[in-house]
Amino acid sequence: MKRILSGLLLLVFSFGVGFAIDKNPAWLKEVGAKTVPNGKKIYWVNNCGAVGDSITLNTKAIQKTIDLCAAKGGGIVAFRPGRYLSGAIFVKKGVCLRVDQGVTLLGSQNIKDYPIIRTRVAGIEMNWPAALVNVKNQENVAITGKGIIDGQGKYFWDLYWAMRKNYDARGLRWIVDYDCQRPRTLVVDSSKNVTIDGIQFQRAGFWTVQLLYSENCTVKNVLVRNNIGGHGPSTDGIDIDSSKRIEVAHCDIDCNDDNICLKAGRDADGQRVNRPTEYVSIHDCVSARGGGLVVFGSETAGSIRHVVAYNLKTNGTSAAVRLKSAYNRGGVVEDVAVYNIDARNAKAALAISLNWNPSYSYSKLPAAYEGKVLPEHWNKMLEVVPAEKGIPTFRDVHISDVTVNDTPVGITAVGIAKSTLDNFTLENCTFNVEKAGDIDFGKNWTLKNVKFNTKDGKGLTITNDENVKVNP
Repeated sequence: MKRILSGLLLLVFSFGVGFAIDKNPAWLKEVGAKTVPNGKKIYWVNNCGAVGDSITLNTKAIQKTIDLCAAKGGGIVAFRPGRYLSGAIFVKKGVCLRVDQGVTLLGSQNIKDYPIIRTRVAGIEMNWPAALVNVKNQENVAITGKGIIDGQGKYFWDLYWAMRKNYDARGLRWIVDYDCQRPRTLVVDSSKNVTIDGIQFQRAGFWTVQLLYSENCTVKNVLVRNNIGGHGPSTDGIDIDSSKRIEVAHCDIDCNDDNICLKAGRDADGQRVNRPTEYVSIHDCVSARGGGLVVFGSETAGSIRHVVAYNLKTNGTSAAVRLKSAYNRGGVVEDVAVYNIDARNAKAALAISLNWNPSYSYSKLPAAYEGKVLPEHWNKMLEVVPAEKGIPTFRDVHISDVTVNDTPVGITAVGIAKSTLDNFTLENCTFNVEKAGDIDFGKNWTLKNVKFNTKDGKGLTITNDENVKVNP
């Protein structure tokens, strides 16, 4: 069944089944860091030999200062004005790493300055270089200040593009992101009560801020500027990865992949770990370039649920709201409320796909590698997910009070017969777009007070729908 609705029309969909928005769920009061380091003594990295000359490698001096501060019960680790080159450092319990205005922490471009650790990257647990700044198995930690943490990522971007060209030619697009080991800028891993406040991050080698297996974390007043000096691939802004009770607020992100992204593991390995991202509040943020202002997936294996996102603006990102997965991911994205959105110059306002980026999402070993001993992470990527476990589910999503301008498509939402897009509601939305877009395999959708002002004069194309009723 296919229906094309007329454009320049106020469309009202109504039926008995719906999913009402809850703008103030009880769990909201539980999100974010509940403690912050309260030590007042300042430990200057310069007193341990750090030199802010952009040349001296200060990893050992900075780490020595952090260790001293933590051993004394916590406090503030700070820098005299300057530009400090460093490899991976590890912030410990009770420590506030303060990067003040006039201070830049520069990431080394030598991958050997980032020790290999066990972590999860792009949904797969594997050995990978540590980040520039790490909070691992800690609690009550802060990284604050109005200074800059600069990943100096262009070296790693160029390395990736060179490898990508080589891997594409050999049928290895699916694994190049994992073989090209680029350092993340800040990773919070298996930690609790962590605050990241006020920092300007720029030129990430890979992801910028990743919250992994953590809880009660706050990221606020952060700027991400990853387009300085080039176009960095996969330079996500903020990734919330199998974590819970998280708050992201008053952040400003310009990057080259997802701006704020919720993840929960990839394919068989993500299903093995089976840890959801849940109870997340995202509010009062803005974005420029990127893969999506608020993105769910594509790593959905452990499920993503209980998310509220509101008071958001974007100008230039790929989609205001994006849900994406693949047929081998599994997991459920559900109980999502997004409201008060102002989007301009996006490619689409709402983009939903269960079959996102096939050349990246599906692993196939070329014949030339059959019978050979493969790296652990290759084997994880090649592990077959049974069909009944691989199909993801998107349901119970409410979007309201959205204004979209200067955008080619309003909605592109594609489900499949085995996994319809179920219980979606849109209310009080205005799409000033070239084309309204399409909904395929939608079930129990409500569009109430939704206006499409289209340049082509046409409305939504609706196909394979169930219980989506149009009452103009």
